[in-house]
Parts: sequence; C-alpha cells; structure tokens
Amino acid sequence: MKLELTKKQYRRLLDMAYIGNWVLNSTRGDDRFTDYDEVESLLFSKASEVGMNTLAERYRGEIVPSRAFAEGGIHEAIMNYEDNVFFEILAEDLARRDMDDVPIDESNYAELASRIDAYINEFEEHGTDNILVDSDMM
Repeated sequence: MKLELTKKQYRRLLDMAYIGNWVLNSTRGDDRFTDYDEVESLLFSKASEVGMNTLAERYRGEIVPSRAFAEGGIHEAIMNYEDNVFFEILAEDLARRDMDDVPIDESNYAELASRIDAYINEFEEHGTDNILVDSDMM
C-alpha cells in the first residue's frame, strides 16, 4: 500500500496515531494492544525521512514518539478532551441519578437533556467547586 501525504498531513497523522494509541493503551499497563504500538512505531519511523528527526527516537530497540513530541503540546489536546468527556459523563450520571435512574425514552428525554445542560452550565461556571460529598457517608 502506498499513501502520499504532504508534510503537514503526515504531521497530523502522527498526532492522530499518538492520540489514538494513548487512548487505547495508556491505562492498560502490561496488557497493551501491541498491534497499535507497532503501527505507531511504523509511522514514527518515517519521521527522519521527511526531516522530522526530532519527533521520533529509539527506545528499547523500538522507534517511539520522542520526548520532544510528547512534551510539545499533544498532551494538552488530550487533557482538553479528557476534561470535556469527564464533565459530560458526570453531568449525565448526575442527571440520571436525579431522575432515579429511570429508563430514558421519548417521554422524559427532554427532562434529562435539561438536567444535563444545567449541570454542564454549573461545571462551566464553577468547575467542581460546588460538588460536595457528605462526610457522614464515609
């Protein structure tokens, strides 16, 4: 298979491969999806061929994203995504809890959406500052 990319497209592909592999493998410890590591390694191994030597390095015999790549802002994008997903999941979980975890259908979807929006607005304004846990429950 032959794939032709501009340098900018190739650079974006490296970002996407790194982010995808991070999502799949960062929490797996030794139980990694190695086939994704291999694809990431293959993509980063081509960096030197297009003058992007600083984006890849050899580690334990494998080509991996370099420290310069990993510390170059890609984790900010990942963290922004994680923050958004965290608040969206939390808002939905709290809204469903408030509705006593009833099954959601056409008759109560608008109420769920309204409650989710209220929580999202709260989180946008105050983050988690107003979330309290009853210490008597601990």
